[in-house]
Amino acid sequence: MPTAATRNVDGLDHDARAPRLDDGAVLNFLAGETIAASLKWGAGIRYSYLMDLLDELLTLTSAAGLGLLMGALLAEGALFVPYWRTLPAPAFFALHKEWGPRLYRFFAPLTIASTMSAMAAAVVGILAERPGRWATLVAGVLAGTMVAIYGAYFKNANVRLAAGRLSSAELASELARWARWQWARVVVGIVAFVASLLGLHGRS
Repeated sequence: MPTAATRNVDGLDHDARAPRLDDGAVLNFLAGETIAASLKWGAGIRYSYLMDLLDELLTLTSAAGLGLLMGALLAEGALFVPYWRTLPAPAFFALHKEWGPRLYRFFAPLTIASTMSAMAAAVVGILAERPGRWATLVAGVLAGTMVAIYGAYFKNANVRLAAGRLSSAELASELARWARWQWARVVVGIVAFVASLLGLHGRS
């Protein structure tokens, strides 16, 4: 009678009923593993490329936006504010009634866009561990600080100026305070702009 064990060429007894590996199955398994690894590698390459592209785009947008915003705020502080302070109260309030909304429509989208791009660039740079990310983070934090300064002073100050109910002495005091806060905002913005340029340089 045949036994369950047979003697192989290596001289060892093997169970005849034990399953044997099929060469085709092994090759299919290896091919599947290779394809899975290739797909994973390709996905990693695409993810890295997209992150690089997004980081570069946000860093460039941040630097450009902060540069434009700083130029506009610097011109406002150096040219507009000194002129406003020379005007008598009735002339200033008439001018503010006409130009205040226009200035707001100009500065609001520019401030929002530059701040959002700076903060987004900071987040992407940190998450992706990109070169120059710490300078980009500083730019994002300072851009947010500028928005905080607006909320702390300029928002209510602009409401008081738009109301047109301040006396000449009160208006002079308010505009002097406005000028001081303006220069504080400009200094913070310039540092943010320089930091964004350093972050951009760090990528090269």
